[in-house]
Amino acid sequence: MRQDLHSLVVTTRGKGLVPIDRPVLDWVRQSGIETGLLTLWCRHTSASLTVQENADPTVREDIERYFETLVPEQPGRYIHEDEGPDDMPAHLRAMLTNTQLSIPVADGRPVLGTWQGLYLFEHRARPHRREIVLHLIGD
Repeated sequence: MRQDLHSLVVTTRGKGLVPIDRPVLDWVRQSGIETGLLTLWCRHTSASLTVQENADPTVREDIERYFETLVPEQPGRYIHEDEGPDDMPAHLRAMLTNTQLSIPVADGRPVLGTWQGLYLFEHRARPHRREIVLHLIGD
């Protein structure tokens, strides 16, 4: 049994779903671990992780619009607005999604469905540098 740890930095342009498949798949392949469990951990309270459709970009647009409706940015609606009107909505959106994912690894690859992609979901309006910690354990 082996394990490996890696930190992936993702630069965002502001709100939206940022694909992270390629760097994650590359790192898993380079680890040499063929069978195991991959854990991804987002080290932020205003961004999250998700597995979602990767074929049709309109799915991402619909998800982003849905979250704008579900958790609106309305000045005065929230007590916590220390960093602007998107501050508390970003925390709520992160709470409603995932900050951690666990994905089985087989044949040296995360076991994802044909149309599944890995995404960092940025909930803040400004660009950010986000850190995702990858932990892989297996043989």
